[in-house]
Amino acid sequence: MSAGKEGSVRAILYALAANFGIAVSKFAAAWWTNSGSMLAEAIHSTADCVNQLLLLFGMKEARRPENADHPLGYHRVTYFWSMIVALLLFFMGGAFSVYEGIERLRHPHPLENGLVALAVLGVAVILEAFSLAGAMREIRKVAGGKPFLRWFRETRESELMVVAGEDIAALAGLTLAFIAVAVALASGNPLWDALGTICVGAVLMVIAVMIMIEVKGLIVGESASPEQREAIRRFVAAQPEVAEVLNVITLAWGDKVVIAVKARMAEGGRISGAELVGRINAVEARLEAEFPQAKWVFFEPDIR
Repeated sequence: MSAGKEGSVRAILYALAANFGIAVSKFAAAWWTNSGSMLAEAIHSTADCVNQLLLLFGMKEARRPENADHPLGYHRVTYFWSMIVALLLFFMGGAFSVYEGIERLRHPHPLENGLVALAVLGVAVILEAFSLAGAMREIRKVAGGKPFLRWFRETRESELMVVAGEDIAALAGLTLAFIAVAVALASGNPLWDALGTICVGAVLMVIAVMIMIEVKGLIVGESASPEQREAIRRFVAAQPEVAEVLNVITLAWGDKVVIAVKARMAEGGRISGAELVGRINAVEARLEAEFPQAKWVFFEPDIR
């Protein structure tokens, strides 16, 4: 497993452990306090647990070997599961929370034992912050110094992107829920709790849409990152067998990269077909050694 995938697995496991404990405590607190914000947060944490299990399943499925029907393997299946996770975050977390908040507006219920809800939310904020910190550590290892938003837009590691998005949504939602419960408790007006529930749902839906937009690009087909594309072009151009790089096409394929090169070969007198093939194979071998993610390299000699 590549270093990037190992980092993604660690980030998913951090989030899964945190969200399982948080979900159990939130459901207990929601039942005890009759808080809509707490119930919305409990459902969100449960959805996050399901999401992380789906991401782990997708990463396991991506390791299936190539076959006649799938000659390039199953690496891109991680994009499918990342999209499913984003949809669950939108509907199971966001849309349900908005629905629950609207119901609480229509039929207000007074908060009971609000201090218990605040205590659980406070602990959940700390646990979720630890989970997000773990995800950010893994992101910094692969981001190459990029700001987070730029990394989010350019990354091809859909699982790490989804986990980071989920953690950010969870932390923002917890903060909003904490404020809503505190204001409802201080004012004695349960409508604040209902409004907090709607705000939590809105935040989840916005972040889910952002994730879906990025994953959609990967499903449709995106190249390797801009830095990697340029590094591949420079490397091929520097090879002694290559006189000029005419075109380089890359395609992100899960944690692998497909590379297609069209180049004008260096002049060296008349050479046989076997010698030309040998030169091409030498360039391909060096390319694969330099870029371990390059599982498939297609090289076409041509003239301008």
